[in-house]
Amino acid sequence: MAKFRIAGISFDHMHMGDLLREVHDHPDAEIAGSLDPDRAKMQSAVEASGIPEAKVFTDFDSCMEATKPDLVLLCAATADHATYTERLAPYGAHLFVEKPFAASVEDARRMLAAMEGTGRQMAINWPLAWVPSHVTAKRLIDEGMIGDLIEVHFYDGNRGPLHHLADKVEVSPEEVERQKPDSWWYKKAAGGGSLLDYLGYGATLGTWYMGGEAPLEVTCTVDEAPGIEVDQHAIAVCRYARGLSKMETRWGTFTDPWVIQPQPKCGFVFVGSDGTISSYDYADHVTVQTRAQPEPHPIPADPLPEGRRSAIEYVLGCIERGEAVSGPLDPALCLTAQRIVDTAARSAAEKRTLELIP
Repeated sequence: MAKFRIAGISFDHMHMGDLLREVHDHPDAEIAGSLDPDRAKMQSAVEASGIPEAKVFTDFDSCMEATKPDLVLLCAATADHATYTERLAPYGAHLFVEKPFAASVEDARRMLAAMEGTGRQMAINWPLAWVPSHVTAKRLIDEGMIGDLIEVHFYDGNRGPLHHLADKVEVSPEEVERQKPDSWWYKKAAGGGSLLDYLGYGATLGTWYMGGEAPLEVTCTVDEAPGIEVDQHAIAVCRYARGLSKMETRWGTFTDPWVIQPQPKCGFVFVGSDGTISSYDYADHVTVQTRAQPEPHPIPADPLPEGRRSAIEYVLGCIERGEAVSGPLDPALCLTAQRIVDTAARSAAEKRTLELIP
Protein backbone atom coordinates (compact mmCIF):
# COMPACT_ATOMS: atom_id res chain seq x y z
CA MET A 1 0.00 0.00 0.00
CA ALA A 2 1.26 3.45 -0.89
CA LYS A 3 2.03 5.58 2.11
CA PHE A 4 -0.32 8.38 3.15
CA ARG A 5 1.16 11.69 2.08
CA ILE A 6 0.72 14.21 4.88
CA ALA A 7 1.46 17.93 4.85
CA GLY A 8 1.73 20.19 7.89
CA ILE A 9 0.18 23.61 7.29
CA SER A 10 0.93 26.52 9.66
CA PHE A 11 3.06 26.18 12.76
CA ASP A 12 1.21 28.71 14.95
CA HIS A 13 0.29 25.91 17.36
CA MET A 14 3.16 24.14 19.08
CA HIS A 15 1.40 20.77 18.70
CA MET A 16 2.46 20.62 15.04
CA GLY A 17 5.83 19.26 16.09
CA ASP A 18 4.16 16.48 18.10
CA LEU A 19 1.87 15.58 15.18
CA LEU A 20 4.68 15.48 12.64
CA ARG A 21 6.59 13.17 14.97
CA GLU A 22 3.55 10.84 14.97
CA VAL A 23 3.52 10.95 11.17
CA HIS A 24 7.27 10.28 11.05
CA ASP A 25 6.84 7.26 13.33
CA HIS A 26 3.81 5.81 11.49
CA PRO A 27 4.81 2.96 9.12
CA ASP A 28 2.14 3.87 6.56
CA ALA A 29 2.65 7.64 6.47
CA GLU A 30 5.22 10.09 5.21
CA ILE A 31 5.70 13.82 5.62
CA ALA A 32 5.05 15.20 2.13
CA GLY A 33 5.79 18.79 3.09
CA SER A 34 5.48 21.59 5.60
CA LEU A 35 4.29 25.16 5.17
CA ASP A 36 4.38 28.36 7.12
CA PRO A 37 4.73 31.91 5.76
CA ASP A 38 7.38 32.40 8.45
CA ARG A 39 10.20 29.96 7.71
CA ALA A 40 11.66 30.31 11.20
CA LYS A 41 8.53 28.86 12.85
CA MET A 42 9.15 25.52 11.15
CA GLN A 43 12.83 25.15 11.92
CA SER A 44 12.74 23.04 15.08
CA ALA A 45 10.10 20.67 13.68
CA VAL A 46 11.91 20.41 10.35
CA GLU A 47 15.10 19.42 12.13
CA ALA A 48 13.37 17.04 14.54
CA SER A 49 11.53 15.18 11.76
CA GLY A 50 14.33 15.38 9.20
CA ILE A 51 12.22 17.12 6.58
CA PRO A 52 14.36 17.87 3.51
CA GLU A 53 14.56 21.49 2.38
CA ALA A 54 12.78 20.65 -0.89
CA LYS A 55 9.67 19.80 1.15
CA VAL A 56 9.66 23.04 3.15
CA PHE A 57 7.45 25.83 1.77
CA THR A 58 6.44 29.38 2.60
CA ASP A 59 3.85 29.73 -0.23
CA PHE A 60 0.52 27.96 0.27
CA ASP A 61 -0.38 27.07 -3.32
CA SER A 62 3.16 25.97 -4.12
CA CYS A 63 3.06 23.60 -1.17
CA MET A 64 -0.31 22.08 -2.04
CA GLU A 65 0.49 21.67 -5.73
CA ALA A 66 3.92 20.15 -5.13
CA THR A 67 3.02 17.81 -2.25
CA LYS A 68 -0.48 16.68 -3.31
CA PRO A 69 -1.24 15.50 0.24
CA ASP A 70 -3.80 12.88 1.20
CA LEU A 71 -4.17 14.55 4.59
CA VAL A 72 -3.39 18.06 5.80
CA LEU A 73 -2.55 18.84 9.43
CA LEU A 74 -3.69 22.37 10.25
CA CYS A 75 -2.11 24.09 13.26
CA ALA A 76 -2.97 27.71 12.49
CA ALA A 77 -4.07 30.44 14.90
CA THR A 78 -7.70 29.74 15.74
CA ALA A 79 -8.99 32.81 13.91
CA ASP A 80 -7.42 31.50 10.67
CA HIS A 81 -8.97 28.02 10.70
CA ALA A 82 -11.94 28.88 8.52
CA THR A 83 -9.92 30.74 5.89
CA TYR A 84 -7.36 27.96 5.66
CA THR A 85 -10.10 25.33 5.39
CA GLU A 86 -11.74 27.20 2.52
CA ARG A 87 -8.39 27.38 0.73
CA LEU A 88 -7.58 23.72 1.41
CA ALA A 89 -10.91 22.16 0.46
CA PRO A 90 -10.54 22.50 -3.35
CA TYR A 91 -7.29 20.52 -3.25
CA GLY A 92 -9.14 17.33 -2.30
CA ALA A 93 -7.25 16.39 0.85
CA HIS A 94 -8.65 15.15 4.14
CA LEU A 95 -8.29 17.74 6.89
CA PHE A 96 -7.02 17.29 10.44
CA VAL A 97 -7.54 20.42 12.54
CA GLU A 98 -5.64 20.77 15.79
CA LYS A 99 -7.88 22.13 18.53
CA PRO A 100 -9.69 24.45 19.02
CA PHE A 101 -12.26 23.83 16.26
CA ALA A 102 -12.80 27.47 15.34
CA ALA A 103 -12.89 31.03 16.64
CA SER A 104 -16.71 31.11 16.42
CA VAL A 105 -19.77 29.10 15.46
CA GLU A 106 -19.90 31.06 12.21
CA ASP A 107 -16.33 30.04 11.40
CA ALA A 108 -17.06 26.41 12.33
CA ARG A 109 -20.01 26.37 9.94
CA ARG A 110 -17.81 27.91 7.21
CA MET A 111 -15.42 25.01 7.70
CA LEU A 112 -18.20 22.42 7.53
CA ALA A 113 -19.60 24.06 4.39
CA ALA A 114 -16.18 24.14 2.72
CA MET A 115 -15.65 20.40 3.26
CA GLU A 116 -19.20 19.38 2.36
CA GLY A 117 -19.38 17.63 -0.98
CA THR A 118 -15.63 17.11 -1.27
CA GLY A 119 -15.82 13.44 -0.33
CA ARG A 120 -13.12 14.11 2.24
CA GLN A 121 -13.22 14.06 6.02
CA MET A 122 -12.50 16.77 8.54
CA ALA A 123 -11.39 15.71 12.02
CA ILE A 124 -10.89 17.99 15.02
CA ASN A 125 -8.15 16.78 17.34
CA TRP A 126 -8.48 17.21 21.10
CA PRO A 127 -5.37 15.70 22.71
CA LEU A 128 -7.24 14.85 25.93
CA ALA A 129 -9.22 12.34 23.84
CA TRP A 130 -6.08 10.16 23.85
CA VAL A 131 -5.69 10.10 27.65
CA PRO A 132 -6.45 6.51 28.76
CA SER A 133 -8.16 7.53 32.00
CA HIS A 134 -10.62 9.78 30.15
CA VAL A 135 -11.42 7.02 27.63
CA THR A 136 -11.89 4.58 30.52
CA ALA A 137 -14.26 7.01 32.25
CA LYS A 138 -16.37 7.14 29.09
CA ARG A 139 -16.59 3.34 29.00
CA LEU A 140 -17.64 3.15 32.65
CA ILE A 141 -20.27 5.86 32.19
CA ASP A 142 -21.67 4.14 29.11
CA GLU A 143 -21.78 0.84 30.98
CA GLY A 144 -23.93 2.48 33.67
CA MET A 145 -21.46 2.14 36.54
CA ILE A 146 -22.57 5.46 38.07
CA GLY A 147 -26.16 5.41 36.81
CA ASP A 148 -27.41 8.38 34.83
CA LEU A 149 -24.77 11.06 34.32
CA ILE A 150 -25.95 14.26 36.01
CA GLU A 151 -22.91 16.54 36.32
CA VAL A 152 -19.62 17.02 34.46
CA HIS A 153 -16.96 19.05 36.28
CA PHE A 154 -13.94 20.11 34.23
CA TYR A 155 -10.86 22.03 35.35
CA ASP A 156 -7.91 22.25 33.02
CA GLY A 157 -5.05 24.35 31.75
CA ASN A 158 -1.33 24.81 32.24
CA ARG A 159 1.16 27.49 33.25
CA GLY A 160 0.48 29.21 29.92
CA PRO A 161 0.84 28.44 26.19
CA LEU A 162 4.28 30.01 25.84
CA HIS A 163 5.90 27.98 28.62
CA HIS A 164 6.49 24.96 26.40
CA LEU A 165 7.20 23.97 22.80
CA ALA A 166 6.48 20.72 20.93
CA ASP A 167 7.08 17.60 23.03
CA LYS A 168 6.63 19.82 26.10
CA VAL A 169 10.12 21.32 25.84
CA GLU A 170 10.46 23.96 28.55
CA VAL A 171 10.79 27.67 27.76
CA SER A 172 12.47 30.03 30.23
CA PRO A 173 10.28 32.57 32.10
CA GLU A 174 12.28 35.40 30.53
CA GLU A 175 11.58 34.09 27.03
CA VAL A 176 7.88 33.70 27.85
CA GLU A 177 7.61 37.37 28.82
CA ARG A 178 9.57 38.42 25.74
CA GLN A 179 7.16 36.57 23.43
CA LYS A 180 3.88 37.68 25.00
CA PRO A 181 3.49 41.06 23.23
CA ASP A 182 3.77 39.47 19.77
CA SER A 183 2.14 36.08 20.40
CA TRP A 184 -1.24 35.31 18.81
CA TRP A 185 -2.15 33.45 21.99
CA TYR A 186 -2.46 36.83 23.74
CA LYS A 187 -4.37 38.63 20.96
CA LYS A 188 -8.17 38.64 21.04
CA ALA A 189 -8.51 39.08 17.27
CA ALA A 190 -6.41 35.95 16.66
CA GLY A 191 -8.56 33.78 18.93
CA GLY A 192 -6.31 33.87 21.98
CA GLY A 193 -7.17 33.39 25.63
CA SER A 194 -7.64 30.45 27.98
CA LEU A 195 -11.37 30.24 27.29
CA LEU A 196 -10.91 29.55 23.57
CA ASP A 197 -7.82 27.43 24.23
CA TYR A 198 -9.25 25.09 26.87
CA LEU A 199 -13.04 25.44 27.20
CA GLY A 200 -13.36 23.54 23.93
CA TYR A 201 -11.79 20.54 25.68
CA GLY A 202 -14.39 20.55 28.44
CA ALA A 203 -17.27 21.37 26.10
CA THR A 204 -16.27 18.77 23.49
CA LEU A 205 -15.44 15.87 25.78
CA GLY A 206 -18.30 16.96 28.05
CA THR A 207 -20.73 16.71 25.12
CA TRP A 208 -19.24 13.28 24.32
CA TYR A 209 -19.76 12.11 27.91
CA MET A 210 -23.29 13.55 27.85
CA GLY A 211 -24.16 11.48 24.79
CA GLY A 212 -24.36 14.53 22.52
CA GLU A 213 -26.79 16.48 24.71
CA ALA A 214 -26.49 20.27 24.59
CA PRO A 215 -27.08 22.57 27.58
CA LEU A 216 -30.03 24.92 27.73
CA GLU A 217 -28.07 27.95 28.92
CA VAL A 218 -24.58 29.07 29.90
CA THR A 219 -23.25 31.53 32.49
CA CYS A 220 -19.59 32.50 32.30
CA THR A 221 -17.18 34.92 33.92
CA VAL A 222 -13.52 35.62 33.14
CA ASP A 223 -10.64 37.38 34.83
CA GLU A 224 -9.68 40.83 33.57
CA ALA A 225 -5.94 41.21 34.14
CA PRO A 226 -4.51 44.70 33.56
CA GLY A 227 -2.49 44.93 30.36
CA ILE A 228 -3.72 41.53 29.06
CA GLU A 229 -6.44 41.72 26.40
CA VAL A 230 -7.44 38.06 26.67
CA ASP A 231 -8.63 36.00 29.61
CA GLN A 232 -6.30 33.73 31.54
CA HIS A 233 -9.03 32.24 33.74
CA ALA A 234 -12.64 31.45 32.84
CA ILE A 235 -15.45 29.64 34.65
CA ALA A 236 -18.57 28.53 32.77
CA VAL A 237 -21.67 26.96 34.31
CA CYS A 238 -23.84 25.00 31.88
CA ARG A 239 -27.48 24.27 32.76
CA TYR A 240 -28.70 21.04 31.21
CA ALA A 241 -32.18 19.59 31.46
CA ARG A 242 -30.66 17.10 33.93
CA GLY A 243 -28.72 19.60 36.09
CA LEU A 244 -25.68 21.86 36.27
CA SER A 245 -22.16 21.23 35.01
CA LYS A 246 -19.05 23.41 35.45
CA MET A 247 -16.17 23.96 33.04
CA GLU A 248 -13.15 25.97 34.17
CA THR A 249 -10.04 26.97 32.20
CA ARG A 250 -6.78 28.30 33.58
CA TRP A 251 -3.55 29.68 32.16
CA GLY A 252 -1.39 29.98 35.27
CA THR A 253 -1.76 26.66 37.06
CA PHE A 254 0.88 26.23 39.74
CA THR A 255 2.53 23.41 37.78
CA ASP A 256 1.95 21.84 34.36
CA PRO A 257 -0.25 18.74 34.80
CA TRP A 258 1.91 16.53 32.56
CA VAL A 259 4.81 17.10 34.97
CA ILE A 260 3.15 17.54 38.38
CA GLN A 261 -0.61 17.74 38.85
CA PRO A 262 -1.43 21.15 40.33
CA GLN A 263 -4.15 21.84 42.85
CA PRO A 264 -6.96 21.95 41.78
CA LYS A 265 -6.13 18.87 39.72
CA CYS A 266 -6.61 19.08 35.96
CA GLY A 267 -9.17 16.72 34.52
CA PHE A 268 -12.78 15.64 35.01
CA VAL A 269 -15.09 14.65 37.84
CA PHE A 270 -18.42 13.03 36.95
CA VAL A 271 -21.45 12.77 39.20
CA GLY A 272 -24.11 10.20 38.39
CA SER A 273 -27.34 9.10 40.01
CA ASP A 274 -25.57 6.08 41.51
CA GLY A 275 -21.94 7.10 41.88
CA THR A 276 -19.02 9.32 40.92
CA ILE A 277 -15.86 9.05 38.82
CA SER A 278 -12.77 11.25 38.87
CA SER A 279 -10.47 11.08 35.84
CA TYR A 280 -7.39 13.28 35.99
CA ASP A 281 -5.12 14.14 33.08
CA TYR A 282 -2.34 11.59 32.47
CA ALA A 283 -3.41 9.40 35.43
CA ASP A 284 -3.03 5.63 35.23
CA HIS A 285 -6.41 5.05 36.88
CA VAL A 286 -9.81 6.55 37.56
CA THR A 287 -11.31 6.76 41.06
CA VAL A 288 -14.87 5.52 41.51
CA GLN A 289 -17.60 5.59 44.13
CA THR A 290 -20.79 3.55 43.75
CA ARG A 291 -23.81 2.72 45.90
CA ALA A 292 -22.42 -0.77 46.39
CA GLN A 293 -18.92 0.52 47.19
CA PRO A 294 -19.11 4.13 48.42
CA GLU A 295 -15.49 4.21 49.55
CA PRO A 296 -13.51 5.82 46.67
CA HIS A 297 -11.48 3.12 44.94
CA PRO A 298 -9.16 3.09 41.92
CA ILE A 299 -9.85 1.28 38.65
CA PRO A 300 -6.84 0.96 36.32
CA ALA A 301 -7.09 2.89 33.06
CA ASP A 302 -7.63 0.72 30.00
CA PRO A 303 -4.66 0.69 27.60
CA LEU A 304 -5.62 2.40 24.36
CA PRO A 305 -6.28 -0.34 21.76
CA GLU A 306 -4.35 -0.64 18.53
CA GLY A 307 -5.82 1.75 16.00
CA ARG A 308 -6.83 4.21 18.71
CA ARG A 309 -3.52 4.83 20.43
CA SER A 310 -2.96 8.26 18.90
CA ALA A 311 -4.67 10.84 16.76
CA ILE A 312 -2.72 10.14 13.56
CA GLU A 313 -3.08 6.37 13.87
CA TYR A 314 -6.83 6.69 14.43
CA VAL A 315 -7.58 9.17 11.64
CA LEU A 316 -5.49 7.31 9.06
CA GLY A 317 -7.28 4.10 10.01
CA CYS A 318 -10.66 5.74 9.50
CA ILE A 319 -9.60 7.08 6.10
CA GLU A 320 -8.27 3.68 5.03
CA ARG A 321 -11.50 1.92 6.04
CA GLY A 322 -13.75 4.64 4.63
CA GLU A 323 -15.15 5.12 8.12
CA ALA A 324 -16.22 8.46 9.58
CA VAL A 325 -14.32 9.74 12.59
CA SER A 326 -16.37 9.64 15.77
CA GLY A 327 -16.42 10.85 19.35
CA PRO A 328 -14.56 14.07 20.19
CA LEU A 329 -13.09 14.26 16.66
CA ASP A 330 -16.52 14.35 14.98
CA PRO A 331 -17.14 17.86 13.59
CA ALA A 332 -20.88 17.58 14.28
CA LEU A 333 -20.24 16.93 17.99
CA CYS A 334 -17.59 19.65 17.98
CA LEU A 335 -20.13 22.12 16.58
CA THR A 336 -22.31 21.60 19.66
CA ALA A 337 -19.25 22.25 21.80
CA GLN A 338 -18.41 25.38 19.77
CA ARG A 339 -21.91 26.68 20.52
CA ILE A 340 -21.15 26.24 24.24
CA VAL A 341 -17.83 28.08 23.87
CA ASP A 342 -19.39 30.96 21.92
CA THR A 343 -22.23 31.31 24.40
CA ALA A 344 -19.73 31.32 27.27
CA ALA A 345 -17.62 34.02 25.62
CA ARG A 346 -20.69 36.16 24.96
CA SER A 347 -21.98 35.56 28.49
CA ALA A 348 -18.68 36.75 29.94
CA ALA A 349 -18.71 39.86 27.75
CA GLU A 350 -22.32 40.72 28.57
CA LYS A 351 -22.03 39.59 32.22
CA ARG A 352 -25.29 37.63 32.17
CA THR A 353 -26.74 34.18 31.64
CA LEU A 354 -27.59 33.36 28.03
CA GLU A 355 -29.55 30.66 26.27
CA LEU A 356 -27.32 28.41 24.16
CA ILE A 357 -26.85 30.10 20.82
CA PRO A 358 -28.21 28.19 17.80
